[in-house]
Amino acid sequence: MQWDIVIGLEVHIQLATKSKIFSGSSTAFGAEPNTQASAVDLAMPGTLPVPNAEAFRYAVMFGLAVNAEIGRRSVFERKNYFYPDLPKGYQTTQLAQPIVGPGHIDIDLANGETKRVRIHHAHLEEDAGKSLHEDFHGMSGIDLNRAGTPLIEVVTEPDMNSAEEAVAFARKLHSIVTSLGICDGDLSQGSMRFDVNVSLKPKGSDTLGTRTETKNLNSFRFMEQAIRHEVERQMEILEEGGQVVQETRLYNGDRDESRSMRTKEEANDYRYFPCPDLLPVVIDDDFIDDVRASLPELPDARRARFQSQYGLNDYDSGQLAGDARLSAFFEDAVHQGKDAKLTANWILGEFSARLKAEEKTVAEAPVSATQLGQLVARIADNTLSSAGAKKVLEALWSGESSDVDAIIEAKGLKQVSDTGALEAMVDEVLGSMPEQVAQYQAEDNPKKRKKMLGGFMGPLMKASKGQGNPKLFNEILIRKLGD
Repeated sequence: MQWDIVIGLEVHIQLATKSKIFSGSSTAFGAEPNTQASAVDLAMPGTLPVPNAEAFRYAVMFGLAVNAEIGRRSVFERKNYFYPDLPKGYQTTQLAQPIVGPGHIDIDLANGETKRVRIHHAHLEEDAGKSLHEDFHGMSGIDLNRAGTPLIEVVTEPDMNSAEEAVAFARKLHSIVTSLGICDGDLSQGSMRFDVNVSLKPKGSDTLGTRTETKNLNSFRFMEQAIRHEVERQMEILEEGGQVVQETRLYNGDRDESRSMRTKEEANDYRYFPCPDLLPVVIDDDFIDDVRASLPELPDARRARFQSQYGLNDYDSGQLAGDARLSAFFEDAVHQGKDAKLTANWILGEFSARLKAEEKTVAEAPVSATQLGQLVARIADNTLSSAGAKKVLEALWSGESSDVDAIIEAKGLKQVSDTGALEAMVDEVLGSMPEQVAQYQAEDNPKKRKKMLGGFMGPLMKASKGQGNPKLFNEILIRKLGD
């Protein structure tokens, strides 16, 4: 039997405010456990929450960026449930009147098409603490530092139909919030966490199947794996005549396993009611207009600008524009290197490959944008060959030196571009390869000729100790072989 996959996402985005949503406690990551939880965060008797105005500003920024309606009147409610890391016994959140209403995000698909994913709403809420399950002799410890940290929870419509589409949406969302500066986007620190709702229905049916929710996925790779795993699990159940149970599940990416956590609750299970300690928040048009005027350049606009300003193709501009930090790095490097296309090639190629291999962010890269721009400039002016440039990048990366020109000089990497010297090398190599020369000159097929030409380049680069200008070598070869 054939099935349609239906996917919706709930994404928790940690806002980059310096203090929590209802208290002055720090939100800095990495502090000792339970050193950043105040009496307000714990709802101690006699304390009252005070809303963080910056959190509202960030929420409105997000709403405007995703073409959403902004709730002029938003209300906080108490979501009641017990969990050890929830010190209040309830979570302060929004349900009936969220600050961000319906919106949408457009994603690019692998086939070149664009798909619109609708956002149902996004609401402000506070985070819970964290349960620690190691080093407690079979018990769990509780760290309440995160309790009260401001979040936006983004809830989509079930508009995605594959793991690839869900990941594309998640990446686009990540790109938007980091470009806005409202979230640092560090998945390893839990700055974005994904809950995935998956269901199957017979192909072409209008009736949705029973969905499951896989919670707290903290990487794009794990999210993709979890969706594929859950689709296979549900498909196996249904094709064996069973029924999918509506439940919350947990996924272990290291073992590619999932397990049931609990049956899926409905809203009424949480006994929502308006928070008696917080008044409704009313946002006027002046506030919204002020936020709109301060919005930075968003990924889609940046992509279009990179194409028009730098002449980049759709793929390169999309890859660069999707990451705010990488975009800034690119533009700083172009300022030094001038050649935008060549700069993009090196950033998306060698530079990004090294970052990925060492699991580093752009901010952690040992090579600066200025240094990479200088490297590109030396390739563009024919001082360096591609092979030589890789050696320079290696020296920069390892900290051997911070000066591009000094590395070129010290390692003798300066490319030979003297036509007289190169011609002499070509004459010598061609003289030592009479049979290959004869075969080339006897060949009429241009494609075969081009391939045969490459057979001369190896000996030429060896003769020049890897420092001959390949472009000039090629030009001289074609001229001399045609004589």
